[in-house]
Formats: sequence, C-alpha cells, structure tokens
Amino acid sequence: MLRDFHLADWFTLANAFCGMGAVFAAMRFLQEGVARDLMVGMALIPLAFVFDALDGRIARWRKVSSTLGRELDSLADVISFGVAPAALGYACGLQGGWDWAVLSYFVVCGVSRLARYNVTAETLADGGDKVKYFEGTPIPTSLAIVILLAVALWQGRIGESLWFGEVRLGPWLLHPLVLVYALSGSLMISKTLRIPKP
Repeated sequence: MLRDFHLADWFTLANAFCGMGAVFAAMRFLQEGVARDLMVGMALIPLAFVFDALDGRIARWRKVSSTLGRELDSLADVISFGVAPAALGYACGLQGGWDWAVLSYFVVCGVSRLARYNVTAETLADGGDKVKYFEGTPIPTSLAIVILLAVALWQGRIGESLWFGEVRLGPWLLHPLVLVYALSGSLMISKTLRIPKP
C-alpha cells in the first residue's frame, strides 16, 4: 500500500502524526501535570497546519491527485483539527459534563463538515479541477482555538483558574470558555456561510 502513496500523501500523514502527538501530549499532561507537555501538544497543531497546507501545494505542483489522497487529507484533519483541539481543551480544564458534550459536538461537526466537502467537492468545482469556495469554515480554523488555549496556558489560566470560571447547570458543570468550540463547530457545518478558497 505504501508504494501507492504520492509525495503529498506523506505530508498528509505527517499532519496526522502531529495531531496524534498532540493528543498524547494532552494525556501525558493529565498524568504528570508538566506544563511543557501541554505546550508541546499545542505547538504540534500549527506544525500540522503547515503539513496540511503543503500537501495540497505539492499535489498541485506535481499535478498528482487521487481519491486516496483526498480521503487521507480528511482523516488526518479530523485528528489534528478536531480530536486534538478537543483533547487539549479537556487537558486545560474543560472537564465538566456539559464541556464533554460541547467538545464532542465540535468533533462531530468537524467530521460532518469534512464528509460534506468530500461528497460535494466536484459540484462546488463547477466542472473545473478546483473548488472555488468552502461551505462553512474549514476545520483547520480550529487552530485559532489552540492559540487561545496557548495564551491561557501562558497566563496560567488553565484548570481551576480557567478564564470565565464555571457554571453549574443541572447535574453538570459548564465552563463558558467551551462555547468557543460550540461556535467553531456550528460555523463549520453552516450551509449559508461561503468562504472563497485561495
């Protein structure tokens, strides 16, 4: 199978590798409480973003694209820009019952957005070879959430010191900061929001 991979596919796999590294860094932080682990995990997401940008450029430069490459790209993006940001948020203190629900909603929105893109890519291209716009925000925009978490970590505002505190709603806790995930997920699945693709 590896022989069938193009150069761009290896960059896509590097994206996924960074995403999983971020998830493991979040877990390590939860085990040992060393802030450096969390910083490393957060730093891996911008690196994943670089690999994600490069894989498309390399595919266009080499004039090689495939269905396998497109599917690989989506699966890697789910890890790096869906699961990993949710794991990092949880590690930072978004651990209430409502937080779990919102973080799960965010990941489900990312998966749905990527599935819709893969199914509608040919239609959105209008007969050309390139999609002209995105429906909803692309999942890599979750990088903005990771940057926000990195600022909170730098200020020491994680865990019990998390920005905006916590609220008890019924049986579960909600940290208002988690609502940035709800907003991001909702924008990803928007049908009316159209963003020109560079």
